[in-house]
Amino acid sequence: MMNLGKKQFIYFLVLLILTFLLPACGIKAPPLPPVKDGNVLAAPGNLTYSLGKNEVILTWAHSVDPVNAKIAPEAFRVYMGTKDLNGCQGCPFVFESVGVVSMPEMTYRRALEPGLHYYFRVQAIGKEGIKSSLSKTCSIDVEP
Repeated sequence: MMNLGKKQFIYFLVLLILTFLLPACGIKAPPLPPVKDGNVLAAPGNLTYSLGKNEVILTWAHSVDPVNAKIAPEAFRVYMGTKDLNGCQGCPFVFESVGVVSMPEMTYRRALEPGLHYYFRVQAIGKEGIKSSLSKTCSIDVEP
């Protein structure tokens, strides 16, 4: 039978190891700067589209909230992702930046190719590189 001192030492050792190993789990990331209440940029809203002849016209809205999001944008970055219409359902795709629209304009035009499924998002950009979260995704099927 184990001596009581050895048993307590083993419990102490296990507790010590768990104390230092468990908090270290997770993904490392660079630190984020502190954000004061209201010093954020609101995400664009009401992202809609209209189709012209072989092109899409995206429009969106943006409003400044003096309490929760009081920073005004200087521009908007448009992101697009595509997938083949005949491709697999649920396959991943990547959003890429396809343009920047300066304020006060909130419209973006782009030619479309048939046979693709398009996904668009918009992000507001403020002074000193401040970015909002992304808008909701707008999706468009362009039949061949």
